[in-house]
Amino acid sequence: MRLIDQDGKQLGIHLISEALSAARERGLDLVEVAPQASPPVCRMMDYGKYLYRQAKREKSARRMQRTIDTKEVRLGPRTAEHDLQVLVRRARSFLSDGCKVKLRVRFRGRERMYSQLAQTLLERMAQELADVGNIESQPEMDAGSMLMVLAPGRRK
Repeated sequence: MRLIDQDGKQLGIHLISEALSAARERGLDLVEVAPQASPPVCRMMDYGKYLYRQAKREKSARRMQRTIDTKEVRLGPRTAEHDLQVLVRRARSFLSDGCKVKLRVRFRGRERMYSQLAQTLLERMAQELADVGNIESQPEMDAGSMLMVLAPGRRK
């Protein structure tokens, strides 16, 4: 087998018994790194320390990754101006917190005939929120409602 020491230097090709005794002399473990290679490659290392460092790296990576939540703001096609401003402020706070915002205009009964009104309402909200977010998906009909998704984006 090909033997590599803890510093990464190749020590040449040795028998398994010789490699094990060399690792024991240095107080290290013998770890098979590439069993498919010809001859197989083994490395001398402190395997416990290696596992500890690897666990710390994975924990750090998990801590650094961020999941993006999706918040929903519901409104109707006949939402009043003041109510619309309240919903814009709420969506703005969600976007500034780093969450995606799903804007949903719900239709009741015959309101579905006014889908163009809902589309202009959604586009107006997207325009007002353009400084903190950008459109991820354009307005589209979904059963009894129209949806649009905004993602956190540009910041002043």
